[in-house]
Amino acid sequence: MASKKQPRKSVRSHGRRVLLGMSGGVDSSVAGYLLREQGYQVIGVTMKVWPQDCISRAEDKCCGPQAVADARGAAHRLGFPHYVVDEADQFEELVINYFSSEYQAGRTPNPCVMCNEKLKFGSLWQKAEALGCDYVATGHYAIIDHANEAAGVGAPGYNKRAVLRRGIDPRKDQSYFLFSLRQEQLQRALTPLGWMAKSEIRTIARKLGLKVADKADSQEICFVPGQDYKAFLRSHLGENQFHRGGIYDLEGNFIAGHEGIEMFTIGQRKGLPGGSAQPRYVVDLDPETNRVIVGSAEDLLVEEFEVERVNWISRAGVNDLGPRDATVKIRYNHPGTRATVTPLEPQRAHVRLWEPQKAVTPGQAAVFYDDDVVLGGGWICRQVRAGPALAMIPA
Repeated sequence: MASKKQPRKSVRSHGRRVLLGMSGGVDSSVAGYLLREQGYQVIGVTMKVWPQDCISRAEDKCCGPQAVADARGAAHRLGFPHYVVDEADQFEELVINYFSSEYQAGRTPNPCVMCNEKLKFGSLWQKAEALGCDYVATGHYAIIDHANEAAGVGAPGYNKRAVLRRGIDPRKDQSYFLFSLRQEQLQRALTPLGWMAKSEIRTIARKLGLKVADKADSQEICFVPGQDYKAFLRSHLGENQFHRGGIYDLEGNFIAGHEGIEMFTIGQRKGLPGGSAQPRYVVDLDPETNRVIVGSAEDLLVEEFEVERVNWISRAGVNDLGPRDATVKIRYNHPGTRATVTPLEPQRAHVRLWEPQKAVTPGQAAVFYDDDVVLGGGWICRQVRAGPALAMIPA
């Protein structure tokens, strides 16, 4: 179990240089201190990701000006340089546009995974190389064992490969958000907070006199104020880009019209028309016909599904992988459930759940674990839930 892990002794860096992504929060600030104590030459950087018309930019978000000021202040206090890099165009293209287009396709996006893969451990590496850095570091609560340190070196599937593990604080573990990182990204990534609990981080920050010691954690998508993604989509896409259609039950009965498939996600109950003896839930979204399919809570149960764009972290490929049992998380706050995962080609896998799970949502990530080790993961594919009656309805 992850709770049985014992912290490793710090590995001295021999003066190697690391570029630290700083969000202006307590986690990345203390990460800078820990790296400095391990002997790294730390350079702090905050990505400016807000466009000039961003509706969040005046707020205290990780994409806002206050976050930049907090990160700069922490770096100054800790005695290392800090820079701001403009990634607004990249963020718009790789994260915001992805977020919007996924909803238009009837899927529920996970922008944090995409930001980590494409920006924090992607384009930021180019900045790191320009500054002569050997690593990119963040304040994520996850553990990355590099090839020369991993306990599994020499064991099948782990030889000379970085291993991603859960952080020891189960309430803060963020390994789920890092599942899509490739080996070349993991090999040059540092996550010093993985062996620590959140309470320890705040204690260190207070002892250091950091102003962000008691700063509240962000619980929102940084570019979606108040978690009102519908208002964001209206602002970003415009009303004429919404795909209107009909709401149907699983028997093919028309219930009502809707103002856009973008307004719905699997498992949703709020905002659906009444008039039913039992509560209705969204059980399927058909982007080809713009139909929203509703059913009962039992209709949300799924026994198996497929994932695409699979990234296997613990092994070089799928050729030597047959079916294997694993714990699968179907969303970040999901506790995980046992399943049998069968790799398919190309970059797909079939997941058979040992116990049916509710609201397996297309567009979300399914991440596979062997105890605390992240085996890999992929993006959940849509399963057609429509019966013959629905298939006969004109689009």
